[in-house]
Amino acid sequence: MEYTSGAASWQKALRRAVAGLVPRRKGLRRPGWSIGVPLIAAAAGLLFTTTATTAGGTALREDRRPQLNQLIEERREQVAASEQRAAALRHDVEERTSTLAEQDGPIRAQQGRALGVREAAGFTRLTGPGVTVELNDAPGRGDGRLPEGVSNDDLVVHQGDVQAVVNALWAGGAEAMSIMNVRVLATSAVRCVGNTLLLHGRVYSPPFKIVAIGDPAALQAALAASEGVRWFKDAVDHYQLGYQERVSTVTVPAFEDSTALRSAKVPE
Repeated sequence: MEYTSGAASWQKALRRAVAGLVPRRKGLRRPGWSIGVPLIAAAAGLLFTTTATTAGGTALREDRRPQLNQLIEERREQVAASEQRAAALRHDVEERTSTLAEQDGPIRAQQGRALGVREAAGFTRLTGPGVTVELNDAPGRGDGRLPEGVSNDDLVVHQGDVQAVVNALWAGGAEAMSIMNVRVLATSAVRCVGNTLLLHGRVYSPPFKIVAIGDPAALQAALAASEGVRWFKDAVDHYQLGYQERVSTVTVPAFEDSTALRSAKVPE
C-alpha cells in the first residue's frame, strides 16, 4: 500500500473536527457520539498524515529481505576484493624490502631478525602431529518440534564451547592452532553470533573444526581435564550434539590477516 501526504487533507480533517465540537445553537446539547466522532476523525487524520510522512511515497509493508541479502553479498564481495588487494600490496612491500636489503646492511639485518620470529608469531605454515576437534549442532527433527524440556539453545554450539576447546588445547601445549582453517594467534577472539562463529571479521557455520599441533597425548589429556569440554560432552549425550576428536598429522596455515596494532604499551 502506498501513501501520499498533503496539507489540504489534514486541514480539512482539522476544520471538521473543530466544527463538530462547536454547537450550532445556543443551549443545544449535542449527544456524546457527535463529539466522539470528530475526535476519532482527527486522530485518524493525524495517524494517516504521520504514516504518509514516514512512508515517503514507498510501501511500508514491502518485504526488504531481498535487498538486505543483496547488500550483505555486495559487502562480502567488497571485503574479498579488499583482502586480495591487501595481500598483493603486502607481497609488493616484501619484494621491495628484499631488493633494498641486498644493498642496505641495516635493513638486511632487520629483515633477518623478522624472518627469525615469523614462525613463533604465526606467519608461517606448519605441519606436524596434532589433534582435530569438531563441534556440531544437534541434527534437526523432521517435524520441527523440540523434545519436552528442551530449547533451541540446548541444540547449538555456543561461544563458550569453542572457547573451552581452544583454551584446553593451549593449556595442553599446542604449538600452533587454527579454527575453520584460519590461524589463531594470541590476539584472536572467538565470538558467536547465534549459531555462527565470528573470527577475524568472517562468519562461519557449524561444524566448527579446531586443529592444534602438539603432543597428541598431552592435548587429549588437556581436553579430558577441561570442565567446559566435559560439559559439552554431557550435552552430546543428552541432546545429540556433535563432538569428534581424532589424532593425525595436521597442517595449520599461516596467519594472513592484518597485523596492525590498535593499541600498544611500551614495557618499562
